[in-house]
Amino acid sequence: MRRYEDRKNSQKKVYHKDRFRTAPCISREEVKEKSAFYLHVSKLKKIVDIKEYYIELDQLVIWVDKDDIFKAVSAMKEVGYENLSELSAVDFLASKNGFEIFYQFLSMQSHCRARVKCFLPKGEKLESVESIYKSANWAEREMYDMFGIICLNHPNLKRILMPDDWHGHPLLKSYPLHGDEAAKWYEIDKIFGKEYREVVGEEQRDSSRTNEEDTKNFARINHEVPYMMPKSDEPTGQEYQEDGGIAIVKKIKKEDSKIIEGRR
Repeated sequence: MRRYEDRKNSQKKVYHKDRFRTAPCISREEVKEKSAFYLHVSKLKKIVDIKEYYIELDQLVIWVDKDDIFKAVSAMKEVGYENLSELSAVDFLASKNGFEIFYQFLSMQSHCRARVKCFLPKGEKLESVESIYKSANWAEREMYDMFGIICLNHPNLKRILMPDDWHGHPLLKSYPLHGDEAAKWYEIDKIFGKEYREVVGEEQRDSSRTNEEDTKNFARINHEVPYMMPKSDEPTGQEYQEDGGIAIVKKIKKEDSKIIEGRR
């Protein structure tokens, strides 16, 4: 029987999980009257329809409708948030059939941080806020590149990290961590053509892999050989310091070293 794989969340890898542990929940607090956040919310309510707002980790969080996102971001600048430091998305396609979009703001005048959030159903588009904050230009391109989310009226909406002809969007939970077939063979297909796949071989994408036969990329401790020479089982000397030593450093003796075989 074929081993089951979660295709909706290919990036979910559980290496160790304590069955008695309960993940902590971030508490939400009400916006206190006469606080800076209260004044900001009062001004924002006159401009945009706010669905929900609260304090989370000392930051103001505001939820708006996705059709009001341009108006909301513009209002944040009017209120005094000069800096849009980040914007991106979170993939909730499997559970909610859409994305959670967030815009992170900083007010250097009032020393406040705020986040505007909205929910974007699958297949729908957002209005670009690049005309309000220039910092949104590359952030919206990255969101498009990594999630496939289209921002309308963006001046240059194209991939920013991956090649223009790349297949898929790497930060989707359905995208395999080591890449799909197109990712594995991208360089070979691009440079030589698909007919050279068997000639060149599959690209090594496992960062934890080692090979004692490979003397080009690896060295065997106590059995080192010159670069790209055949491996040898003959032991080689290995010293921690030069013969003369270092004047202000105590001489390290190999026989005094210990091999740790497990945790205390």
